[in-house]
Amino acid sequence: MLPTPSDLAEAYAVTRRATQRTPLIESEALARASGAARAFVKAESLQSAGSFKIRGAYWRLFCLTPEERARGVVAYSSGNFAQGLAAAGRGLGVPVTIVMPQDAPAMKREATAGYGATVVLSDHGDRPREEVASALAREIAARDGLVLLHPFDDPLIVAGQAGAGLEALEQLAELDVVPDTVACPVGGGGLMGGVALAFHHALPRARLWAVEPEGYNGMGLSLAAGGLRRVAGGTATVSDALQATAPGDAPLRAAQAAGVTGVAVGDAAVSRAMRFAFERLKLVLEPSGAVALAAVLDGVVAVQGRTVVIYATGGNVALDRFIALVGNGAE
Repeated sequence: MLPTPSDLAEAYAVTRRATQRTPLIESEALARASGAARAFVKAESLQSAGSFKIRGAYWRLFCLTPEERARGVVAYSSGNFAQGLAAAGRGLGVPVTIVMPQDAPAMKREATAGYGATVVLSDHGDRPREEVASALAREIAARDGLVLLHPFDDPLIVAGQAGAGLEALEQLAELDVVPDTVACPVGGGGLMGGVALAFHHALPRARLWAVEPEGYNGMGLSLAAGGLRRVAGGTATVSDALQATAPGDAPLRAAQAAGVTGVAVGDAAVSRAMRFAFERLKLVLEPSGAVALAAVLDGVVAVQGRTVVIYATGGNVALDRFIALVGNGAE
């Protein structure tokens, strides 16, 4: 079912006690570079565990029954949901097992284990890695009696992630600012679905954009077609956390209800956005966290004369990889 405004508010009332109020940064440099009247960046890269994911993960675990909490949960993730779920599990006392693709960044694997989760690696070969990891998670759930959680295709996850939207709306109201454009990265769509519902209910005229890496634009294709569409996968992308081959049904329904439009950006634009964020916003972003910024800076999302909110969603990137990618973003 589609989360209602009261569902979003209930989730936010709980999760705001376990998460940080991340900065909403206004940038004149970004406004000049993009042509926007005013430009704001919601820095979820500074959230606990390095991304927005703890919002949905905490709410999902909070909603477990006492028996389910005792059994523990299993999920699959390439890194950011893994860390968010592990951190939430530690806070709520829920045992967490995470299946991660063997080529997921080592830093994300180590951080997930550091929060106390059990990490199991999956070997996907030539198959889409998210599909292989999810299949292994299902096997572990059946074998060990764990509660199987989906990282994004769950109305409770969508409702929890909506806290990133409700929080930004609070901050904008404090500044007496009414945005007319919102751009948000998309992998499976959990954050986009929650943010879209939050903004749509509060500001129904705002234009909402879902931004994906080229080759992994399942949300954009699905929105354009009016129903679920899947991409082949296997395309190389620097945005390692956004390699879902299709959006979740729950996020897609939320995005459709809010009138979201999908676009895609390439690796070069993402590298340039990471460099801009570092030099002008003083933010360290991983590639997946920078795709919405890339779309605005490259004009894929048109913001001329508009007031835009851009979600910078993750900062979990190793130093050597960050240096290499930012170097690629040099003009």
